[in-house]
Amino acid sequence: MPETALDPLKIRAHVADFDVFLEAYRVASENTRQTQRSMLDVSYGMTKDECMDLFFPQCPGPHPLHMFVHGGYWRAFSRKDYSFVADSILDAGAVAAIVDYAHLPVARMGTLVEQVRKAAHWLVTHAESLGGKPDCVSASGHSAGAHLASYLVARGPLDAVTRLVPVQSLLLVSGIYDLRCVAESFLQPELQLTCDEISNWSPLNADFPTDNPPLLVVGERETAPFHTQARQMNPTRYVSISDENHMSIVMALGTPGTRMAGLLRDCVRGCRANS
Repeated sequence: MPETALDPLKIRAHVADFDVFLEAYRVASENTRQTQRSMLDVSYGMTKDECMDLFFPQCPGPHPLHMFVHGGYWRAFSRKDYSFVADSILDAGAVAAIVDYAHLPVARMGTLVEQVRKAAHWLVTHAESLGGKPDCVSASGHSAGAHLASYLVARGPLDAVTRLVPVQSLLLVSGIYDLRCVAESFLQPELQLTCDEISNWSPLNADFPTDNPPLLVVGERETAPFHTQARQMNPTRYVSISDENHMSIVMALGTPGTRMAGLLRDCVRGCRANS
């Protein structure tokens, strides 16, 4: 059988221009860091991985706050590769926080979830000093970042968290929500997911708010697990974006004027409506 039939999570096998997209991310991110008002390498915790880059609108605040969590199957890439997403966040009128977290297998999944929540708590605590509104916080994530960002509003079955971050609006792009398929993929020898992690940190098993469910978005050209799992999530809203694949959809997210950037703008506005 061809590799594409064997492993639907191996994105490089499904996107012919995989490396072209990575280079486009790098170039666009460098441009964002050079041209936008920013505060780089801001620590939200004690470890070297607990860092974020902040980007600010040109006009005076206070502004909504929006946090983006990058992908990389929990073991690759950093916030620096995704600075370009800030362009659409700024265009929507929000302060942009592009966050990092530790990688598997050195850290474990529960730690990654805790770090993303910690980053959001840090933003809320420091909102006013950043020109932001602590009661107007939204978030988004791509791929593994969508998985992690889902726990900003959701609780796992054995989740010990006592206080969730007040995130009013959530956009989840091309996420993995059932870790069983990851354990059956080419990723498992590296990630070493345990049975407990699969059960406790699969968003399909989590409790989500019913009053303002997240919006789940998947590119039309993505492989079956991304569509199937997004449809299985409940309560959520699901949208398929025509002509987009796993790599192009996040590029579109960071490009003002695209449909994806419009959904991000709606996410920021949803925060305003609910604040």
